[in-house]
Amino acid sequence: MDLCMMNCELLATCSALGFLEGDTYHKEPDCLESVKDLIRYLRHEDETRDIRQQLGAAHILQNDLIPIIVQYPQDKQLFDAVIRLMVNLTQPAVLCFGKLPQDASFCHHYLQIVSYLQAYKEAFANEKIFGVLSEKLYDLLQLDWEQRQEEDNLLTERILLLVRNVLHIPADPDEEKKVDDDANTHDRVLWAIHISGMDDLLKFLASSQSEQQWSLHVLEIISLMFQNQNPEQLAATGQARLAKERGTDMAELEALRQKELAEKKSRILQRSSRHSRFGGCYVIQGLKSIGDRDVVMHKGLHNVKNYSHDLGKDVRRVPKRRQLARDGEGTPRRSALNVRLFLKEFCVEFLENCYNRLMYLVKDHLIREKAQQHDETYYLWAMTFFMAFNRASSFQPQLVSETVSVRTFHFIEQSLTNYYEMLLMDKKEATSWSRRMHLALKAYQELLMTVHEMDHSQEEAVRNSSHILKNNVFYLMEYRDLFLTLFRKFDETKQPRSFLKDLVETAHLFLKMLERFCKGRNNLVVQSKKFKRRKKPQAHPPGSDAQPPAPEELEKMWPGLAEHIAKCIKGSKPLLEDVVPFDAASEIPLEEQRAEAMIRIQDSLLAGQAHEALSLLRSAREVWPEGDIFGSSSLGPDEETELLRQIFFTNLPRQSTPQTDEAEEATEEEEVVEEELASVQVSEKEFTFLDYVKRFASANIVKAYVLLLKNYQQNSTHTNHCVVKMLHRVAHDLKMEALLFQLSIFCLFNRLFSDPAARAYKELVTFAKYIVGKFFVLASTNKKAYMELLFWKSTAAVREMTEGYTLVREDESSDAHKTSLWTEEEEEELRELYYKYKEVEDEDILNNIVAHLSTRNRTRKQVAKRLVHLGLANSMRDFPRERKGTRIVLWTEDQEAELRRLFEEFQGTDDILTNVMRHITARRSKARIIEKLLSMGLVSDRKELYKKRKHKPGSLGMNKDTFPKDFVASDLDEDDVEEGEEEEDLDSEKEEEPIWNYGEHDVGNRSLDGRWANKKWGAASDKDWQELVQSLRQEGLSGPLLWLQNCLNRTAADREEDGCTQPVPLVPLSEENEDAMEHRNFQKFLRKVGIRAPASEQESFWRIPAKLSPEQLRRVAASIAPPELEGETKEQAAAEGHLSTEEPRCPMAEKEEPIRLPLGPKRSRLIIDGEEDEENNSQGSSDEDGPRPAGKRKRLRIEEEEED
Repeated sequence: MDLCMMNCELLATCSALGFLEGDTYHKEPDCLESVKDLIRYLRHEDETRDIRQQLGAAHILQNDLIPIIVQYPQDKQLFDAVIRLMVNLTQPAVLCFGKLPQDASFCHHYLQIVSYLQAYKEAFANEKIFGVLSEKLYDLLQLDWEQRQEEDNLLTERILLLVRNVLHIPADPDEEKKVDDDANTHDRVLWAIHISGMDDLLKFLASSQSEQQWSLHVLEIISLMFQNQNPEQLAATGQARLAKERGTDMAELEALRQKELAEKKSRILQRSSRHSRFGGCYVIQGLKSIGDRDVVMHKGLHNVKNYSHDLGKDVRRVPKRRQLARDGEGTPRRSALNVRLFLKEFCVEFLENCYNRLMYLVKDHLIREKAQQHDETYYLWAMTFFMAFNRASSFQPQLVSETVSVRTFHFIEQSLTNYYEMLLMDKKEATSWSRRMHLALKAYQELLMTVHEMDHSQEEAVRNSSHILKNNVFYLMEYRDLFLTLFRKFDETKQPRSFLKDLVETAHLFLKMLERFCKGRNNLVVQSKKFKRRKKPQAHPPGSDAQPPAPEELEKMWPGLAEHIAKCIKGSKPLLEDVVPFDAASEIPLEEQRAEAMIRIQDSLLAGQAHEALSLLRSAREVWPEGDIFGSSSLGPDEETELLRQIFFTNLPRQSTPQTDEAEEATEEEEVVEEELASVQVSEKEFTFLDYVKRFASANIVKAYVLLLKNYQQNSTHTNHCVVKMLHRVAHDLKMEALLFQLSIFCLFNRLFSDPAARAYKELVTFAKYIVGKFFVLASTNKKAYMELLFWKSTAAVREMTEGYTLVREDESSDAHKTSLWTEEEEEELRELYYKYKEVEDEDILNNIVAHLSTRNRTRKQVAKRLVHLGLANSMRDFPRERKGTRIVLWTEDQEAELRRLFEEFQGTDDILTNVMRHITARRSKARIIEKLLSMGLVSDRKELYKKRKHKPGSLGMNKDTFPKDFVASDLDEDDVEEGEEEEDLDSEKEEEPIWNYGEHDVGNRSLDGRWANKKWGAASDKDWQELVQSLRQEGLSGPLLWLQNCLNRTAADREEDGCTQPVPLVPLSEENEDAMEHRNFQKFLRKVGIRAPASEQESFWRIPAKLSPEQLRRVAASIAPPELEGETKEQAAAEGHLSTEEPRCPMAEKEEPIRLPLGPKRSRLIIDGEEDEENNSQGSSDEDGPRPAGKRKRLRIEEEEED
């Protein structure tokens, strides 16, 4: 900017600051006021930041402000004002504009300010200015907290902000085109900081307990000091290079040399012997040009392979939203040697004295939300950089112990999740969120590498700590599924290739550690979470699902209601005004809402709201006067009361959600978007490494790996190895090489084979040959394999491709598939019906067509689809949806009589409801029939209409006569039976049924002498029973049998004492009992005695059913006892009710609730050998009764552990 264009007032203010003569600056008397005026001008600058640009063009900071700071540090007021002005002038350009400007003019102003900032940074590469700032900061830190004023804290903060702003200024790539080991502007600023002693002050602030408030400022300055620095290279500064590193460099150099020689050789072979002017013309046979002739090529033969019709065409512009994301990382460079040595020394001292304390304070600020927005990025960077430096220099895990914990894993995982969610929501700032996500991923990678390095430590304590960390990380599902989620959600338009590279390398390290951890552990137990989704229940009208009150209850309620109604009619109780008996916003026509109004009146009466019912009745009378349905307008008080009484006692048909039997109509109803509620169920399961790797065998994940492999020439050797290793796991370990049979992958392999430097990629070439060979082996048997190359395949498609395709036969096809076929005659009939009814107004055309079709099993949706297919309609939206709720059809007397007759006819069958629906004349839904049967009093509970499942004979290896009829075990509790229409599908369940049923009518007639009152055991049944018990004892399960006997006796005593008949879970606390509960024969025995297995995934334990009486429980307990102890067991069962309350009781819950696993910050895994002794139960152990099971396994248990 030209100084002549500078504002006059601004120019006068700058002139009043002073002048520079040689190296001496002479300030004017009004210097302090001029500085304050400049601050005031900056506060009121316009959106183009004109004041800032004019001051930058005038070099005010270089020629006036810096000399004032250097020569007049004793003038406190002037020093404070100049520091304040310099902080304002050096703030980042992004903060000045709020965000990166998109407009061309604003972008010009933005770049102009950046250029001025770069000039400021050049001026700050001076030891004198940092020397003055260091001395002033040192003097301020020497003051005690009692002596410090508010101005002192402000000045300290402004000095730190000034240093931060100077280091934050980006480098100018055009003017700093220097080679490595040469000092640039940033290096000279760092050297000035080092010479002035500012770095020592920063370390003091990071380690001092009294200076905790500056922790975030210090961490931000340190992160800017080490920008574009490589921690591994920095740690190796000043050390002799290892032979391994020299060998790696020589191998890379040799690979580049071979590539160059191969390219040179290929160019020589392609060069024609003739002059380029006489290259000739060639015809490419088989390749057609625009016309019908073959293509004529005017280039040499060596270019035939590269010919394309797209040659010479303009490159198609890629839309901005589809452009690949760019890497935001700066170009790494190597600073001057003296700067690197100073930075290395700073890192060593910082790790030894400051790192753990500073990271603790910063984490505390982040958790308590004392920090500013996005300050966690500095925390993630510091963790990544200093842990990598510690690992590369002299690995000492105690120096970074603050960030090596499960809490750190959790913090990074939460940050990654949050950044990804914001990446999807805040699309304008997607680039910034992608960079933050990449930073969190690198922190996670470095944390894993530190734990992996701890595994190879020579100290046993360090290895044990690493083992505990891996136990906790591998146990939790969130950490195992993190990489799967990141791969599936990878988007190359939002996330750069560098993110994908770090993701692949981190996943490779995680799998490597997990595979090593699983070796030698046959029964690794991990946490598993299942998300159960259920649709939110829709709001129903009041009383729609409730059972109607009995007539006796209505008779009791009516006198009170009649009294209230009489008061309302007389006017002693005011009525409601503006009551509307219909829904104006409903799609149901007004004339068809009369039945709903009648139901609302009845609901008001049932709720005791007599005044509301009377108001609704009178309003409905005005809306629907025809027919005197709600009475005439001349009704007297007694007649109106009698009308309300008839409505109160009438059993009105209630509206319920109509259910259709057709699958197509059910699909149409499911298109309505409903809110879903998720419940999380936590459990444990055995972990297998191969099963975990199978989750990576997905087309989306393989696409991400192939995308990175396409740049194999730019990738490092380690990156290519990570990609090939994962693809090898999928192809070789999982035997799913067909997942890689894709044309884009084969094109990549072809490019690799034709690469002149293919020798440098031996691992890639070997793997590519393996995959191609497998493909041709498969193609020899499956001729469709060549067509499969065009598509990415799922695991099911891979299995069909390798094992054979499944053919859909007509005799095996579903009924829905059969009904979806249309013959020519049916299509012609459909056309005629469509033309016949399309002009009929006020009627649904689809209903008319469906009603008159000769084929009766067609649905509305099938008819509409076929009309669209035939071109008679444009889309499905041309037909209105069928209105639900308009089918309120009352039952006639003849229909009620028919329903009663059908119910009495099929009452003894297994499926009453299905038989009634088949034979009833007027077709109605299942819900309507159930409601009518309940209202008519034919059944008292809808469960009586459920289909009775037949038991498979001999399914449990035991006859039905083993126990008498009065001794029953039902595995269905009242709470376990689902309400609603879904009960029609109970016959398809495959759960094992109990072998007996309850007879509750004769419970009180059973004797207590250990024998059955109604039926004695036969000799054969008694023999089978004793053989089963004896076989369990021979297998070493005497202890669990005794534990089960005690539990049954105590449950019987509790039920006699408390009268509580809730299901009681059997909770095995000892390992012996726990193994017994998993024993197949023991579970078979439990089913025989009537103990119910877990009914759902939310239950973990077997339960003693609520319907077993105390007498039955004691009889079962007596039958378990060995023959020599039978008499003693009977006596114990008789006296069980008089036991002292202080006696140890069986650990069983009183309420049936799902058992939830506790979550904690840390877990340790202990290996418990199967030969260890277990603690005896309350009745003593039974080790002497028999040997323990031979198939006993080692178990891994996770225990909570608090961190220090």
